[in-house]
Amino acid sequence: MADRGKSADTEDLQRRLEALERRSARSDRGSAVEAAFWALMHNLFPEEARTHMRAAGREQLLAARAYLDHWIAKLEHREEENGRRHENIEIS
Repeated sequence: MADRGKSADTEDLQRRLEALERRSARSDRGSAVEAAFWALMHNLFPEEARTHMRAAGREQLLAARAYLDHWIAKLEHREEENGRRHENIEIS
């Protein structure tokens, strides 16, 4: 009986290892695709164009940050207002 449990554990470990190897292979393919993309970008676009593209990408991220900061501040302000609306004031 103990041998059977050991065999099941070994089979389970083997299945898990195979799944990990499959995930790793997919990840490697993604890296290869990304490398090919950047090689293509390097060959198609001159350095000056790539510089502007990087700057534009940075500006898009900054715009997204400003957008998120705006809505976060709006939510925080609303929470502050809600806290004040529920304040009880006793009148003597």
